[in-house]
Amino acid sequence: MPTERKIQELSLEAVMGERFGRYSKYIIQERALPDIRDGLKPVQRRILFAMNEDGNTYDKAFRKSAKSVGNVMGNFHPHGDTSIYEAMVRLSQSWKLREPLIEMHGNNGSMDGDSPAAMRYTEARLSQIASEMLQDIDKKTVDMVLNFDDTEYEPTVLPARFPNLLVNGATGISAGYATEIPPHNLSETIEAAIYLINHPNASLDDLMQFIKGPDFPTGGILQGIDGIKKAYETGRGRAVLRSKTKIEDIRGNKQQIIVTEIPYEVNKSALVKRIDGLRILKKVEGISEVRDESDREGLRVVIELKKNANAQGILNYLFKNTDLQVSYNFNMVAINNKRPEHVGLKTILEAYLEHQREVTTRRTKFDLEKAKAREHIVKGLIKALSILDDVIKTIRASKNKSDAKKNLVSEFSFTEAQAEAIVSLQLYRLTNTDVTALQKEAEELQKAIANFENILANPKELDKVIRKELNAINKKYGSERLTVIQDEISSLKIETEVMVAQEDVMLLVSHDGYVKRSSLRSFNASDNDENGLKDEDYPILQSVVNTLSHLFIFTNKGNLIYRPIHEVIESRWKDTGEHLSQTVGLGNDEYILNAFVFENIDQDAKFLIATKEGYIKQVKLADLKPGRTYKTRASRYIKLKTDVDEVISVSQVESDKSQVFCASYTGYGLKYSLDEVPTNGVLAAGVKCMDLRDDTLANVILVSESDEVSIITQRGSYKKMKVADVPLTTRARRGVQILRELKTKPHRIIFAELVQTNQELVLLLSDGKQETVKPEDHQLNDRYSNGSFVVDAETDTIENIYTKIIED
Repeated sequence: MPTERKIQELSLEAVMGERFGRYSKYIIQERALPDIRDGLKPVQRRILFAMNEDGNTYDKAFRKSAKSVGNVMGNFHPHGDTSIYEAMVRLSQSWKLREPLIEMHGNNGSMDGDSPAAMRYTEARLSQIASEMLQDIDKKTVDMVLNFDDTEYEPTVLPARFPNLLVNGATGISAGYATEIPPHNLSETIEAAIYLINHPNASLDDLMQFIKGPDFPTGGILQGIDGIKKAYETGRGRAVLRSKTKIEDIRGNKQQIIVTEIPYEVNKSALVKRIDGLRILKKVEGISEVRDESDREGLRVVIELKKNANAQGILNYLFKNTDLQVSYNFNMVAINNKRPEHVGLKTILEAYLEHQREVTTRRTKFDLEKAKAREHIVKGLIKALSILDDVIKTIRASKNKSDAKKNLVSEFSFTEAQAEAIVSLQLYRLTNTDVTALQKEAEELQKAIANFENILANPKELDKVIRKELNAINKKYGSERLTVIQDEISSLKIETEVMVAQEDVMLLVSHDGYVKRSSLRSFNASDNDENGLKDEDYPILQSVVNTLSHLFIFTNKGNLIYRPIHEVIESRWKDTGEHLSQTVGLGNDEYILNAFVFENIDQDAKFLIATKEGYIKQVKLADLKPGRTYKTRASRYIKLKTDVDEVISVSQVESDKSQVFCASYTGYGLKYSLDEVPTNGVLAAGVKCMDLRDDTLANVILVSESDEVSIITQRGSYKKMKVADVPLTTRARRGVQILRELKTKPHRIIFAELVQTNQELVLLLSDGKQETVKPEDHQLNDRYSNGSFVVDAETDTIENIYTKIIED
């Protein structure tokens, strides 16, 4: 009968989960993560073992890499030759491993990310320190298992006579796990291991007296002892790794930045290209040239600076914006007891020492058995020599070798092994000299056996052997630390002048919210009136400013918009520029009231602010400093108490203007000392400016007693009067009339401003026409005068008024 087929019905989820679980376990244990004992992944272990088995060691000639790769692939690692060769190349790269385990002739890659030559062109052999990884592997020190086709045996772990996991580190990604263990200094690691042997209860702080932190083959400066300590405690942590640099003076009063060490695993070529890209794109000002002058003597990147450039500022910028400084994230995962674990410094050292105790114990047992076997043979030879004639007679009387051995065992009580050694003895050994040598050898064997038995019986003696061997390796291979450890992470302050070309530009801020900066060349090539603004729009601020200065824009709705001048969009003078609503947004009835430029944002300055409904206050510039979101959101500089209230005046407080002049819509004027106006925060509404009753404020001006004021009414009348005509009184009073009240068609103030030299008042009329008024062409009027008409209000309505200073 045919065999009944057994079919199982399983869900796809169950099958996929079970199969992926198997696959994950395989790549975690057998491919991507290092063993905590020898610090090697399976492919690395197989490469070292295969090369050692093939006699491809440091004391022999180099052999083609392709031969070693073929041996590994054919005998132990049934995967692609590319992955094997890549692993071999990495084991030879002195900028990746602190102590390379393979020596390679030919192109094995570079710090610039260059690929190595093909395996048929390069030659390789084990390095001398790699022999310490394989020391005594032939003495049954580690478990051996059958390879993939059951034709060869391979080790599950190497004896590893130094803590390779810490010394050379590890990096890898597997299913659900990744590892990033940095390299360490061999001498420091061995000293910490010896200290832990002597002090099993040592704390992390005790061990960190020896291991200060990672020691990268590329050197550099590692900052952040707290992050290092956390990583050594939990397996996870973060520190900052920066290049080693210095600033040199060169001819022409210029300087250059010299980079001699870069962070671990940073591509030098890409780094140089990135720095040069910043120079070309003018992201950073002051770099004239970037050169890679690295040669066989060592790494050297030169960043030549322009004259009077801020070298330290540029270096800080490069630290922050390139791989001259990187964050190093510890993720110390290794296979411990066949499971992936996050391991700390002490756990790694304890696991390594436990492995060494097992290796040393197994080696000692092997040596003990070998010594005992030899002692047994030597005793038999000495006995045979003492009855030599009888032995020879017995052998001569025997039929063959087998009969001779049998006769020796039966007649002289030799063991089988002793009888074999006697019949195999060469005639020249039958001398008195060799008897002496055998007796001496027997004594030495007895001492060795006693020593081996003492080591196996006494854990302290076992640790003593491990200490001695670790010290020998330290003495032979130890080297000075390359990476400098610094306790604190340096803060990087990027100064604006490093990123911005310092130059004078023409700035324009318009009433309707357009902002732009133009080169002086573009401005001078254009007519001043060709500013790109619409006919009904006009400049609030037009001035030559520096790109390193700061712009503060105040709107009538109490919003403050900040821009560094270098962030203002650059346009031709004839272009309109950028509207503020593209970034921060403006209300439908919101417009620009005033704008100010400051060279230093930290200077001691104040603003006087007044609203239409009669509130007034002073605000410090220090309280108006921009926040993180200044590019996309406006900030508040005053609280408006009603929806219909708005700001009518923002003035910078000046030392020669100590009085406040208030003009109301219905023609009242009030003057009092600036000292009566308190300084409040940005969220305050202020105090009462004037007793308005049913009136509103037209404007509030900072004046001195000798100043003059221009007033324009809705009927098109212009009046110029002295500030002194309004008596000095106190805040929040009604004030005095500064216009003569008419019973029919009374005048109402729509504009009041300080008279300045070379000033023009531009009146924008309803039909698109403009009317210009020069205050200097008008005589002073007394307080009760309504001035003289400059616009025919019967035919034209005044839409807006702005002031303009005419250059001499």
